[in-house]
Order: sequence, then structure tokens, then C-alpha cells
Amino acid sequence: MKDEPIFDPGQWNLTSLQSELCTRARELAAANFAPRAAGYDKDARFPTENYVDLHNSGLLGVCIPTQHGGHGADLKTYMLMASEIGRYCGATALTFNMHVSSCLWTSTLADGIEMEPQVRATLESVRTEHYRRIIEDGAIYAQPFSEGGAAAAGKKAFGTTALRTDGGWIVNGKKIFASLSGHANYYGALCTELETPDTRPSRRNTMYLAIPATADGVSVTGDWDPLGMRGTISRTLIFENVFVPDSAQLMPRGLYYQTARTWPHMFMTLTPSYMGIAQAAYDFTVQYLRGEMPGTPPVKRRMYPTKQIAVAQMRIMLEQTKALWFQSITEARPNPGKDSMIRAWTAQYSVMENANEIAQLAIRTCGGQAMLRSLSLERLYRDSRCGALMLPWTAELCLDMIGKAALYEDGESDEQPA
Repeated sequence: MKDEPIFDPGQWNLTSLQSELCTRARELAAANFAPRAAGYDKDARFPTENYVDLHNSGLLGVCIPTQHGGHGADLKTYMLMASEIGRYCGATALTFNMHVSSCLWTSTLADGIEMEPQVRATLESVRTEHYRRIIEDGAIYAQPFSEGGAAAAGKKAFGTTALRTDGGWIVNGKKIFASLSGHANYYGALCTELETPDTRPSRRNTMYLAIPATADGVSVTGDWDPLGMRGTISRTLIFENVFVPDSAQLMPRGLYYQTARTWPHMFMTLTPSYMGIAQAAYDFTVQYLRGEMPGTPPVKRRMYPTKQIAVAQMRIMLEQTKALWFQSITEARPNPGKDSMIRAWTAQYSVMENANEIAQLAIRTCGGQAMLRSLSLERLYRDSRCGALMLPWTAELCLDMIGKAALYEDGESDEQPA
């Protein structure tokens, strides 16, 4: 029996493109990704085969403009589609986000920014080659940004630097928890551009550069044996005097900073993986209690009131999370207002925390057998716990931003004048 969509096209008023892409992703992930997910988790192995499938199905370029051979999906369309992938393999959905981000930043988001004709011409010139690599060659792009400090949360300049030189830049730095490390073909690294070695770093000078994985000075270090999301292979990425030419720009100089300030909903793109996991944990519980779970005896447990109440609690939490998340991604647009941002942070917090809460309830409701690694729920629980920790909007940062936005208007402060 085929799974129903997370967001029914008729009930949620999806566009034809949204419905088509969600259906394609769901059918591909259910048939191919789900059977492989346990192996990727067990061995902490990158889902290489899934990326071959994504390329062959045409989904690798889902957010690439149609004139460049892609589907032209916007932010909301991509996030709905990605939630269906997360339902069957969280690690694939999470790494796919890092790849798709390179296309979203340079297409839908950038195209909605005011810029000089020369800057727009440069953007079109540099992105054409990156898109060609993805569509024709199946190239995988990563987007490593975490450095273990405040830069990934947008509080300071990135420590990874791009020193201007003849015909390009010299990149030095380190990215930690760099998903797809050792498996991406290009690393879309966020760097602070320096005109000279003595230039004072500034967030305004953030560069977005595609660094080939084979470039001299690029290396991957460290082990990867985490609690969950084991297939992401998020090892440490080192750049040591790596030269990249002008053509390596993913966005013209200064445009990333402008786009990030204009499109803050972009920082919600980690959530689809966990929206899918929340749905999967609920689906598992219903299937298990109905005696329909493959690999378990066909014993029904649905007649017990305690089980019914627990499923009702899970369903309520799932519906609340879906509704808030859907509303928030529907509001995604340039320069959103204060209330829209509070909803975005609230949606981020809710998805990340509720996915794990639903998985916890699923384990308690299904009982001891649900903890067996031969079943998917144990993996869903571990994967779900990772979401609240992820920058740039961790659960704690969301609470901090919501509280401050609710209590202060722009420019207000409690500091007494000197």
C-alpha cells in the first residue's frame, strides 16, 4: 500500500508543480531510499546511490531555473518535496539540503534581490556553469558553514578567509560538521573576503565560493561516529592556501550578505528532514499497532485505550507542527515582518523538538520491540534528536530570538545612557 502524501495537494492547496515534485520524491524515496537507510546508518556511509537516483530522476536540479534545465522550484516547493525524502531517509534529506541550498541562494533568492545590471550579469555568468555541472554531470555541491563559533549563527564574520589575488582568491580556514565532506564534488564555502592580509573582517564581505574537492590544499579530517544522522558524513573540512579563480563564485561579491538579510526564511531549510521524520514516526506507530509492520508478527494492539490515547497525542502534535510549519514556509518572502519572523523561529523550534517528542511517544507506545535496530523507529528517534542542535537556528537560539522580538521593538534598549 502506497503512503499518503504528508501534505495532501487538495487539502493544502498545493500547486501542480508542488504536487508533482512531492509525488516523484515520495515514490522514489519509498522505493529506493527506505530500503537503504538502515545500511547507511549502520555503517555511517554516505548515501551515494541515492544521489545517483536523484540525478537520474531529474531531482538533483529541482531548484535550478527552467531555462538552465531544472524545475525552477521555489523555497516552499523545495521544502515540501524534501519533507517527503526525510520521511524515508533523514540523512539523505539533510545532505540534499546542503546541495540544493547552492541552487536556491543563486536562483530564486538572488533573483528577488535588487542589484545593478552588471552584478546581475555576473551572477548569470557564474551560475550557468555550476548549473550545467549539476544537470549534465550529476555534480554534488555542499554548503559547509559551521566553524564552531558565532559566525554560523550570523553574529560575526566567518573565520575562513578568501584573500584577493590575481584572477581569484586564496582560501584558508576550517569548517566543522561539514556534511558531505569527502563526497561532494564542490564545497560552496562561505568565506570572509580580504583585500589584504590586514583587512578587518566584516560579515558584509562574505563570499560564496565553489571550491573543487580535488583542489590542492583541500583535505578532510577526523572520524564520524555520531548518535544520529550518521549518513551525512559531517567531518572536518580544511582549506590550506587553496586557490580558486573568479569563475568559482557562486554569487557575486557582496550579494550573499544582502540575500541572507533579505531572505531569513532560507535558514529554515534544515526543517524538512525533521518534518518527514515526525511523519515517519507517526506512520510507524499506526502501522505497528494495526499489526501491519513488515518484520513483526501480525498482532493487533490498537484495541487498548492507552494505545489509542497515545496515538491521539501524537496526531495532535503532528497536525500542530504541520500547520505551523506550512504557514511559515508559505510566508517566505523578501524582508518579512516581525510577526512572520516570530512564526518562522517558532516553526523551526516546533519541528525540531516535536519530531523527537513524537519519536519518543512512538517508542513508548509500541513497546520494547520498537527499540530493535531491525526496525526503523530506533533510527528515527536518534536522527530526530539531532535537529535542535543545528545552526544557524538551534532550539536555544530560537527561544532567544522569539523572546527578544516579543519584548523589544527595533532600536529599543534597557541600557542607560552614559
